Amino acid sequence: MQRTLDLLKWVIPVGILAAALLPSAVRILREYERAVVFRLGKLLRAKGPGIVLLIPFVDRMVRMDLRVVTIDVPKQEVMTRDNVPVTVDAVVYFRVVDPVAAVVKVENYLKATSLIAQTTLRSVLGQAELDDLLARRDKINQTLQEIVDRHTDPWGIKVTAVEVRDVVLPEGMKRSMAKQAESERERRAKVINAEGEFQAAEKLVQAASMMREQPIAVQLRFLQTMREIASEHNTTTFLPVPIDLFSPFQKKG
Repeated sequence: MQRTLDLLKWVIPVGILAAALLPSAVRILREYERAVVFRLGKLLRAKGPGIVLLIPFVDRMVRMDLRVVTIDVPKQEVMTRDNVPVTVDAVVYFRVVDPVAAVVKVENYLKATSLIAQTTLRSVLGQAELDDLLARRDKINQTLQEIVDRHTDPWGIKVTAVEVRDVVLPEGMKRSMAKQAESERERRAKVINAEGEFQAAEKLVQAASMMREQPIAVQLRFLQTMREIASEHNTTTFLPVPIDLFSPFQKKG
């Protein structure tokens, strides 16, 4: 009986100590998580997913998420290549592909990636013209993605996309662009009208040539015109008189 009591004196404290240390010794990681383990400050390796065993007070674990992360790039004041001030913002999609590098080679990979995206956004858009920014945004997005991915690759970061989300123009520039678009539409309308007049004139010349070769066509056209006037229930009838009839009187005058 005494031996049992003595044994319990040792078992109970050990059990309590084990229960207290178990949460820090056993970690469970999800499928999209990895654990970068340091033992006495020295890097071991990345572990997981599943159960990860640690030595209490000796090992330290840094949990890393491998899912795609989205960060907003704050609005940036940019002067384009053709000296137009614009305000732009963007969104960056990236994920950690090397958890060891993301922990060891950079202090805060989220902040570092965001700052790289901001500086790259100002640099790239400063070399682009306003028309390219508005009409060729896909090309600009691809250039941004390639540059940001090249800078963050040593940190174990893979940038999958960079999208320019909004472009804010000054009010004066908006009015100028609206006037330009309106003038362009007016120019196109005038060109189309002139082309229609030119084609109509060509057709009239062709018709006149045919009537000159076939005089009977003039008489048929006259009768058709009279028929159209009569069908409109008009009380007044117009009779065209050939101008050639007045030629003798003009010569005498």
